[in-house]
Amino acid sequence: MTESDVIEQASLYERIGGEAAVNAAVDLFYDKVLNDYRINRFFEKTDMAKQAAHLKAFMAVAFGGPNSYQGRSLRDGHARLVKLGLDDSHFDAVVEDLAATLVELNVPQELIQEAAALVESVRGEVLGR
Repeated sequence: MTESDVIEQASLYERIGGEAAVNAAVDLFYDKVLNDYRINRFFEKTDMAKQAAHLKAFMAVAFGGPNSYQGRSLRDGHARLVKLGLDDSHFDAVVEDLAATLVELNVPQELIQEAAALVESVRGEVLGR
C-alpha cells in the first residue's frame, strides 16, 4: 500500500486534521459569520456556544469522522430561518465564509473544494427545497 493509497482512503475529516482542525475551523467560521452583514441577523437570538458545538459535531460526521451529531435534520433545523428569508444569497455567503476560514487555516485548495462540494450538496435541504 502506497502513501497515496492511504491518503485516498482517509476521510476528509482525517485529511483536514481531525477534531482539532474542525474545532478551530468552526470557531473561526462563526467569528466570520457574526461579522458578515449579509447573514449575521440570522444568529441574533442564537446561543452561539451551543450552535458551535452543534456544528462541530455535524461537520465531523459530514466530513467522514465520528458521528456524535444528535441534532435535527438540515431541513428542520433551518426551517425557521427559511421563513425569515434565508435564501441562496445567504447560503452563498456561508460558503464564502467557510472557504475563507479554511484558507486562513492553510487547508490545501483541493480539500477546500471537497468541503465546498459537500456543503453545496445540501443546499436544497437547508433551503427547504
